[in-house]
Amino acid sequence: MSIARAGATRTKPQIQVSRTGVSERRPKILAAPSALPLDQILLGDCIEQINNLPENSIDLIFADPPYNLQLEGALSRPDQSVVDAVNDDWDKFSSFADYDAFTRDWLKAVRRVMKPDATIFVIGSYHNIFRVGTILQDLGFWILNDIVWRKNNPMPNFRGRRFTNAHETMIWASKSAAAKNYTFNYEALKAGNEDCQVRSDWLLPICTGGERLKDENGRKTHPTQKPESLLTRVILSASNKGDVVLDPFFGSGTTGAVAKRLGRHFIGTERDTTYAKAAQKRINQIVPLPDNALTLVPTKRSEPRVAFNSVVEAGLIAPGTLLTDAKRRHQALVRADGTLSLGQIVGSIHKVGALAQGLPACNGWTFWHVVTDDKLICIDDMRTQIRASMRD
Repeated sequence: MSIARAGATRTKPQIQVSRTGVSERRPKILAAPSALPLDQILLGDCIEQINNLPENSIDLIFADPPYNLQLEGALSRPDQSVVDAVNDDWDKFSSFADYDAFTRDWLKAVRRVMKPDATIFVIGSYHNIFRVGTILQDLGFWILNDIVWRKNNPMPNFRGRRFTNAHETMIWASKSAAAKNYTFNYEALKAGNEDCQVRSDWLLPICTGGERLKDENGRKTHPTQKPESLLTRVILSASNKGDVVLDPFFGSGTTGAVAKRLGRHFIGTERDTTYAKAAQKRINQIVPLPDNALTLVPTKRSEPRVAFNSVVEAGLIAPGTLLTDAKRRHQALVRADGTLSLGQIVGSIHKVGALAQGLPACNGWTFWHVVTDDKLICIDDMRTQIRASMRD
């Protein structure tokens, strides 16, 4: 891993910016290894650096662009001490039009290098995220979710004139509406969340303590360093081991540190040499996790297909058995050919389950149960047994 220096930059003078910086079953579109500067920080203007990357070469983008905070004067605490806020030139733009032009340019650049099924996360505050969202849609991106990062330790509102800013918003989008096979590790996220679907509001702390990079004087190296917990969830949810994650606004290198730990490759662009050096030092100290700590939970779709008839043939459910739903409202008879009968209705476990409920569709594997010793056993457990025997 290294920092690569850029050539001359051609930055628009009105824009003052110095921070730049499906599961595994889907087919991979791979760029030639030599064509990508894997695990490197590219010094220079983010748009120029990204334009040098091959088309359709990136699996995931995480972007933490300037927020254009429009701060007016210093912000003080009640004890008159000054808040260490973001007041660097890279976050200042002369107008909304200039900010929009910059946003449009970098989004065009990253869209070109995204693989057809790649996705992008963009994080921001109320100052900029709505403008970013509009431009994303104008350029053809397809928004999948907006995710609220709820901070459990936000900075207080010292002036008492507004609600405390306790969240930031992330937009998660695919390259286009046609992208159907984008990576989303649903089963792994759910398994790690006590078998509950992960919601779009994430309660995570801001970056503090030993994780916060500081200079020799004890001051923050970067004012908007994101916590590793946030990037860990982003990268685990939308990429696979070996994928390439691009961060156009690399800053303190959180994306690179987490990507290395999780067995992904990273590419970062950054204009500020101080940030880049601090990020590289940080990444050099990261030890990747062992392979057995990165193995994903198998997805349902990636598992071998098992027909209900196979469960009957294996003797796990005998013909003539009555199946019921979890609330014991409906009963259906198992037939020898693997179909179910519900009165005069005969069909698959899915069709009969849907008709029993008056619904257009039903997952029969999770709807129907066998009664054993007055306990309900989901028939999907029998399918799991069949699959396990196929792997032995």
